[in-house]
Amino acid sequence: MKNQLAVTDQGVPETFGYTLKRKLLGPPLVNDQIHTERLTRPLAIGVLSCDGISSAAYGTEEMLIEMIQVVGLAAFTLILPMTLVILAGVALVVLSYREVVSVYTRAGGSYVVARENFGPRIAQVAAVALLIDYTVTVAVQTAAGSAAIVSAFPQLANTPVIGPQILLWISVVAVIIMCFGNLRGVREAGRAFALPTYLFSGAVAVMIVAGLFREVTNGLGHVHAYAGPTFPIGHSAEGILSVGMLYMLLRSFANGGSSLTGIEAVSNAVSALRPPEGRNARQILITQGSIVAFLIAGISWLAHVTHAIPYEAGFPTVLAQEADVVFGSGAHYMYFVVQAATALILFTGGNTSFSGFPFLASFVAADSFLPRWLTKRGHRLALSNGIIVLTVISLILLIATRAQVNGLIPFYAIGVFTGFSMAGFGMARYHKRVKERGWKRRRIINGTAAVYTAIVVAIFAIVKFTEGAWVIVIIFPVLVFLLIRLNREYRMESGVLENMQERRKFGAEGKTPNYSRRVVLVFVDSVDLATFAAIRYARGLRPTGLRAVHFVVDAAHAEKLREEWVLYGQEVPLEMIDTPDRRILRASGELVIREAEQPGTSVTVVLPRRSFSPLLGRLLHDRTADKIAAVVSRVPNCVATIVPFDVESRVAELHAHAAAGNGTVPGNGAAPGPVTSGPATAGPVAPGNGNGTRPAATVALSPGITGISALGTARKAAVEGRVRAVEIRPVEHSCVFECVIDDGTGTLAAMFYGRTGIPGVSPGTRLRLEGKVSMRADGPAMINPAYELVGRPER
Repeated sequence: MKNQLAVTDQGVPETFGYTLKRKLLGPPLVNDQIHTERLTRPLAIGVLSCDGISSAAYGTEEMLIEMIQVVGLAAFTLILPMTLVILAGVALVVLSYREVVSVYTRAGGSYVVARENFGPRIAQVAAVALLIDYTVTVAVQTAAGSAAIVSAFPQLANTPVIGPQILLWISVVAVIIMCFGNLRGVREAGRAFALPTYLFSGAVAVMIVAGLFREVTNGLGHVHAYAGPTFPIGHSAEGILSVGMLYMLLRSFANGGSSLTGIEAVSNAVSALRPPEGRNARQILITQGSIVAFLIAGISWLAHVTHAIPYEAGFPTVLAQEADVVFGSGAHYMYFVVQAATALILFTGGNTSFSGFPFLASFVAADSFLPRWLTKRGHRLALSNGIIVLTVISLILLIATRAQVNGLIPFYAIGVFTGFSMAGFGMARYHKRVKERGWKRRRIINGTAAVYTAIVVAIFAIVKFTEGAWVIVIIFPVLVFLLIRLNREYRMESGVLENMQERRKFGAEGKTPNYSRRVVLVFVDSVDLATFAAIRYARGLRPTGLRAVHFVVDAAHAEKLREEWVLYGQEVPLEMIDTPDRRILRASGELVIREAEQPGTSVTVVLPRRSFSPLLGRLLHDRTADKIAAVVSRVPNCVATIVPFDVESRVAELHAHAAAGNGTVPGNGAAPGPVTSGPATAGPVAPGNGNGTRPAATVALSPGITGISALGTARKAAVEGRVRAVEIRPVEHSCVFECVIDDGTGTLAAMFYGRTGIPGVSPGTRLRLEGKVSMRADGPAMINPAYELVGRPER
């Protein structure tokens, strides 16, 4: 039986924002649960393959759009050989990425391949390509899904107000729902988004088989006319080798290349799979490629037979027309099944980007080419920042193109096929360098795929340049440059730190400055509680000189400030500086420069700031304190400190004391007199009673383990808990490694003298300690106890 001890949760009250987040997203997950948030193989096929499989829904239609405007009905004959060329590309890309996931079992895909084989700078080409691809994928998939819905229910286009923009409205709602699902965590998103992949594959497979059966037995008729204009039907009589015809074929091939998108998603989320990641990823790739090839071939063959023609409005889609003909009136319910499955998988196809984009962005950020906040996990262990960035950019794209698939395609293929090329060339170089078993065959596969996809990039940039590809052609190198520039800033900072470390290693560590004159300036604009809190904080710095400073931009306000300053009896001198041009930032800089010019002087500028709730704060603050702090921090031997003052909570506390008849106000310990209040102490606040223990409720303990709240003085005991914090504290000619253990009943400090760390011990690790207990003012402690790692967090 496990021992039971009592504890209650008392601590800092939760904010409204966190409470709302918890209601929407569910309870937070802890770091130890990262390893449980992995995808099984069936679940991974649904989540990671839906983008590639769903591309089959519009690939054939995009090829027909280009051909039918030039060669007319002959497009239904040319669609078959063009589909074979696309299927060859699918096979090459699948085989190429099969080699990628065999070698690189961590997430990252073509970015990791390029980084390991060409270096981090060239790898940014792959990074930008994939980030663009994932962003456009969300927009394309949701726009195509909206078209599938309106194809099944065309009366939606007549809805009042939103009818003319019905595709856009449906697309925006779909993106928001996907964002919400992914913010809840990858497993819950997988459960919600895996089913449509299987439903779509099964429904379209049934349609293809039924269409083949009807064609063999009774013959399939052509589609009937629908409301709305079709794309213009051309009547070109030029030869197949003429310049005009070749240009048309290249445009059709470029459009059809959209059917290959999404195949790489598996390689960019390998770390989301359950072990063995590499083998599972290979099997998923082969399964995905086989399904995609079958669906594309079947849909193109049905288009050849039924003469399904694209419409300018985007609906009814070619796939919808084929389903209408195949199932007819006898099994017309299957028409709605196909449309529902198509809409679902197209919406969830964008979900692949919500898995791949955050993973890729975190890898690039970890390499210091993107802001490091993209590596942070959120409330439910999802990479929330990447998810939110992807959502915002994809919504901008949808709004700009009014959710028209044909308008989004020009933004599409350059990014994804550049990533394919980088992966192919990188793996070819890897095989040549490593020369593993069968390396020549593998090198041919990757090299051929790289050349094929590089040709697609060139074709797309040329034939789609005027239709929007020029935007990507311009933005692409600009983004690569910005990523490299950001990395340079990070490397410069890292270089300074490394130089400091080298100097310390050789005994050339910089001396701690010893200022003979320490000046503290409190910038004030009014006499209020925030100002008094800042003055109290400034006094605690024990300066050699302290004075308040007001920059006069309004004489009447300055006079009122002076009168209030005298009224409240502040013992700090008040200096008023005339600022006729109202350039407070410049006046601040000039003041601190004058003070700092004197030898042996350090200057600290204290800036009081009234803090409010986040929304109200954005409305009430003009960020002047931040701007002044930025100016002051550029001056040598000068620092700026912003002292926030929570108006709402502190005023409520004062009123509570007054209502209780205390006769004193918190902050100065006496009344009457000026009301002062200091800023809250930085750092975590431990719930409890102030001595490292908590009041009683039940906590399960293992046999032989004593709860920290039950520890006494001068006795040996064994405790077990989670490492809440670690600290490396220098002492004379040595150091102390201290970790704080929390078992739910209280906290204990374990101090290891002469050590800078213990392998495996970090915040989140579960640790068992045994040793003699001593009591300090802040709670129990152990010095150099025996320890055992019970569990460590997975990073």
